[in-house]
Parts: sequence; structure tokens; C-alpha cells
Amino acid sequence: MEILQSWLEGSDVPVLTAFILGLLTAVSPCPLATNITAIGFISRDIESQNRTFLFGLLYTLGRIVAYMLLGALLIYMLRRGIDTFDLQSEVSRWGELLLSPVLIVMGLLMLFGDRLPLSRFGFNASQRSERLRGAWGSLLLGILFAMAFCPTSGLFYFGMLIPMSASAAGGYALPAVYALATGLPVVIIAWIIAYSIGNIAGFYQKIQLFQKCFNRLVAALFIIVGIYYAYTFYS
Repeated sequence: MEILQSWLEGSDVPVLTAFILGLLTAVSPCPLATNITAIGFISRDIESQNRTFLFGLLYTLGRIVAYMLLGALLIYMLRRGIDTFDLQSEVSRWGELLLSPVLIVMGLLMLFGDRLPLSRFGFNASQRSERLRGAWGSLLLGILFAMAFCPTSGLFYFGMLIPMSASAAGGYALPAVYALATGLPVVIIAWIIAYSIGNIAGFYQKIQLFQKCFNRLVAALFIIVGIYYAYTFYS
């Protein structure tokens, strides 16, 4: 953390500054908790190397989409002298309100979803829920986690990145650089899980023995992180 901060203080290149801000965000307590949760979510499909790595990329893509769209709007407003405080406050408030219950509900569905009579309501759990838990789930998780601004990530994004982007040439691209850095740890760990651990002889056969247990641990992780955010945001 101290090394990144020293690099940030010595950087006068907007692209590098945006990247360092993203890394600082990634290792801050609240975003770090969401990244750990995302890693657990992504690595549940460890039997498929390509899917595990793809889900890591899609999670980061979700963060890029969220930060770029929000950043484009904020940069546009700032360059035209429009006050962005109300928009920033609303985004932070709704991100804080939604994150905790969504995580808890997702965790409970992972634990007890197969016991619920969802088919009576026309919901095919074996098809639609698998899509949500896979590629689409990874993408949406990236978007959701990106919008959950805690004080530290809010300061880096709203207080430092966006003002710099509004005054820099090519500033609309800087939120994407920032987002890439915030999701980089997840991509790296997804790659390690998929292509390093996965190549150990007999690993796929062994993983099947504790797959159900691992899924329950991931579900518990979602619930614990959801409770952590509820305590952080609502207390």
C-alpha cells in the first residue's frame, strides 16, 4: 500500500495515475472483501479451466462497464460546469443499500436454492439459475461490486479519478484503466486457479469430492461479506 501511494505521489501521467488509483482501490478493505467474494464465486466452476478464467475476465469487464458509463456521465457534467455532488451521493447511497441484501440473498439461494419449489412458479433452476451463476453472474457481480462505493473507493473514484479525467485529454478512457486495475487481482488469481492449480495431476478428480462443500463455503462467504457490509454501511 505504501509503495503504491509513493508511486501515486510521484506520477504525473494520467493513465499511470488512474491505474495506481485502481490498484489502491483493489487493496482497500471494502473492495478487497468484494474481490475475495468474487474469487470464491468464480472458482466454483474450477472443473473447466477456460470458464474459470473467462468468468474472471467477465467480472472485470463488468467493473469496466460500470465505471466507464458512470465516469462518462460525470466527466460530461464536469466539463460543462454542472454540479455532480447529488449524482455522486445517490450512486454511493444506492450502492451501499443494495450490496448487503443482494449478497445475503445470493448466499442463501446458493445454500437452499435447490430445496425451494421454484418450478411451481415457472422458474427452471437447472437452466436459468446456472446462467446467472456463470457468465452472466460474473458480469453482473462486477457491475454490482463496482457501484458499491465505500469511503475509500469513493474518494479515489469521485475525488481523484473523475476530476483528473475531466481535465485530461482522453479522459473518458481513464475510468476503464482504473476499472481494469481494480479487477486485476481477480483476473490474476482466476488464471492461477485455472491454469496452474488446474494442471496438477488428478486435481479435477479430487475437486469433485469436495465441490459441494466448496459451494457451501462460497455461499457462506457471500452471507458473511453481506453481513460485514450491512454492519459497515448501516451502523
